[in-house]
Amino acid sequence: MATQIHTVAGELRRRIMSGAYPPGERLVELQLAADLGVSRTPIRLAFEELVKEGLLERLPTRGFRVKAVDLADLANALDVRGALEGMAARLVAEQGARPDVAQALRDCVEEGWRLLEDAAGDGYRVETPRWSAMNEAFHAALVQAAGNPPLASALAHVSQIPLVGAAVLGLGLDDTMPPPEYAYIHRAQQDHDDIVAAIELGEGARAESLMREHVRRSRDNKRRIYQLRIDALRRTAR
Repeated sequence: MATQIHTVAGELRRRIMSGAYPPGERLVELQLAADLGVSRTPIRLAFEELVKEGLLERLPTRGFRVKAVDLADLANALDVRGALEGMAARLVAEQGARPDVAQALRDCVEEGWRLLEDAAGDGYRVETPRWSAMNEAFHAALVQAAGNPPLASALAHVSQIPLVGAAVLGLGLDDTMPPPEYAYIHRAQQDHDDIVAAIELGEGARAESLMREHVRRSRDNKRRIYQLRIDALRRTAR
């Protein structure tokens, strides 16, 4: 079932991001189940995943529809996310990361390097689901370790804006990212390594600065990718 949910979510994400399902379009479980040849259960659970990513929203009367992606809102929300996660990194560094937290962060860093090594041997195509899961775990571990519920609540709120959350990369529509994105992912991985090193050394200000810059790079990359897609859709519509 987990594999089926992942496959369905990936196909719906591809259709949304390619413009096949425009903003505001209502998605119907029964219709999609027939279209994709699955039961309604994986469709429903895939909808929930895409709500978390900010690509879908629940309708007041039941059902789901595609949310609009506004590049200005995306950039502003990612600036807020960077400030909040920077604060979280500083708090963890100043408080001293517990051994289990430090190990969880290091595990994520090691997984990231393994992923990049595998990608280098496969045409520099990074596995999107694997990177996304690791990236989400890394950022979630930091926020939880900060021990600041208002910060976590504010971050959960801003992450409801389409494409803002750490699990959402916006880099490719399939299960692998295109080779040109390898350099960006490699830099993001180095950021993770540097952030963990600063935390282990108790360097709060440096950890905060590194995290804010890390999210800023994500902001700039997502804006670039989605502007290219918007331009492509406009050319197709002419």
